[in-house]
Amino acid sequence: LQYKRSHLAPFHFIDPFEKQYRNKRNQSIISASLEMAIPVIDFSKLEGKERGETLARIANGCEDWGFFQLVNHGIPVELLERVKKVCSECYRLRAEDFKASKTVQLLNKLVEEKGDAADAKRLDNVDWEDVFLLQDDNEWPANPPEFRETMREYREELRKLAEKVMEVMDENLSFEKGSIKNAFSGNGEHQPFFGTKVSHYPPCPRLDLVNGLRAHTDAGGVILLFQDDQVGGLQILKDGQWIDVQPVANAIVINTGDQIEVLSNGRYKSVWHRVLTTSDGNRRSIASFYNPSLKATIAPGTNKDDSATVLYPKYAFGDYMDVYVKQKFLAKEPRFAAVRAV
Repeated sequence: LQYKRSHLAPFHFIDPFEKQYRNKRNQSIISASLEMAIPVIDFSKLEGKERGETLARIANGCEDWGFFQLVNHGIPVELLERVKKVCSECYRLRAEDFKASKTVQLLNKLVEEKGDAADAKRLDNVDWEDVFLLQDDNEWPANPPEFRETMREYREELRKLAEKVMEVMDENLSFEKGSIKNAFSGNGEHQPFFGTKVSHYPPCPRLDLVNGLRAHTDAGGVILLFQDDQVGGLQILKDGQWIDVQPVANAIVINTGDQIEVLSNGRYKSVWHRVLTTSDGNRRSIASFYNPSLKATIAPGTNKDDSATVLYPKYAFGDYMDVYVKQKFLAKEPRFAAVRAV
């Protein structure tokens, strides 16, 4: 997502994991997916007798996976159905623009020049993705007519869910209630950033030459994804293998960004993830990001264990973003080292 900061221009780098894993894309990915599945957690059980078990399952999702899926999360199914409808219709109205995009032009040119030649070089600096952003203060699509009202309602529900998830993280990390939200807002002095990225990944004619979305970790805090329940493609890197984030109807996929890793002092890790291209099906993806304000100060939080070694620096989130936009597709550890030196 783009913050309103003039010098934050996009940079593109080669996915550091793609070369290592690209030749294993089919067999190893399929076998790993069959063996492991992203945790699916019934969020409503936090309110009943199974609260302790549910807290433990969420802790496991944060510590061992960095991704988990929530069902019975409180967002009305009727609203989710409207979101799917208006976003799909919005993409239909944009489809011709994607066909004329730089990404499609680059792929067409590469195929014309190389055909099926074995030495055809992958397009490592682009993504096969149609995308636009929704923030509180930017221009939203006007068509279909129901789009704006539906997405405003949806974003408000997602914002509330994100804050509930952060409170659960506070409890599991033995932080005071509201600690993560307070860190993101500079103890209430600034407005946390909340943005929504609406993406579609159309069918791609050459899966071997372009990524759907290059591997990366997310810069911010808590990410809430309403992914396509028919067309897969999202994968996370776990224990050296890429595994699928399986589609689950009406679930909200949660993943933790780099700032949650820092606040938890490394107990919760931000996880590398990517989207594969597909030859059939149009994958819809609606990701909402609850991130710190650029002015917020981020540092490892404190809990009952004051003896823990501090593993991450203290910094302004805006300084971290200056580093991230240049290194998004590179290993994340140097980002923390770079911001430490600021």
